[in-house]
Amino acid sequence: MGLFGERRAFLEKLSDADRQALSGLGHRRDYAPQEQLLGEGESGTSVLVILGGWCTVWRSTERGRLILALRQGGELVGEMAALDGRPRSATVTALDEVRALAVPGDRFRHFMAARPYVSALVMAQLTERLRSADDQRSSLASATVLERLAACLVELADRTGRRESDAVVIRLPLSQHEIAAAIGATREAVAKALRLLREQGLVHTGPKVIAVADLEPLRLLGGAGAPHGTGTRTAHNGARSARGRRPGV
Repeated sequence: MGLFGERRAFLEKLSDADRQALSGLGHRRDYAPQEQLLGEGESGTSVLVILGGWCTVWRSTERGRLILALRQGGELVGEMAALDGRPRSATVTALDEVRALAVPGDRFRHFMAARPYVSALVMAQLTERLRSADDQRSSLASATVLERLAACLVELADRTGRRESDAVVIRLPLSQHEIAAAIGATREAVAKALRLLREQGLVHTGPKVIAVADLEPLRLLGGAGAPHGTGTRTAHNGARSARGRRPGV
């Protein structure tokens, strides 16, 4: 699905001296859950460096909200407007309590110009996000809700999950509405697909918690394939069973 950025965030790639220099260029801000950090169509050019917490990046469509990405501590948001001076291309909203460093666009551009490797980092990040957007468009055009949900859960588990007992547990403050917005579906369709996965014994759900009991069938169902050689037959059988009972969405 491509909801996440690179595995090493922007701040992690900077030297200690450059992190300190960047910190001196802006001011810190705190955001409450569901508070807007940036708005689609706004004319500002400040760059926000996320210092802690999770954000959604989303756009409005005729069918409602479409979540383009999730951003966490160490990542940038708003850099496109700082570089091209055009209105904001998406809205950024806090999922939980978020701390950020707001850097005026002209200062961020000067920071990049004085450090060519930082310019390269930003360009690489933008390229990765463009590729992710291409993947998302392809998924929305060709995959069912169940397949998109499986791919989303695999990505969430791989990037944020923690092994607890016999499951990989995803503890993100994502509601079913937000999961639906991330895969281009309705909340009702997501609830139906989650119910099917629960019936198959692949996931267990609770308030803002999803426990994935078996990732490999979800990888196959979501089109990612199994990365390991073990358990492939079991995964295939589980995915095939799930496909045979997929909801009409």
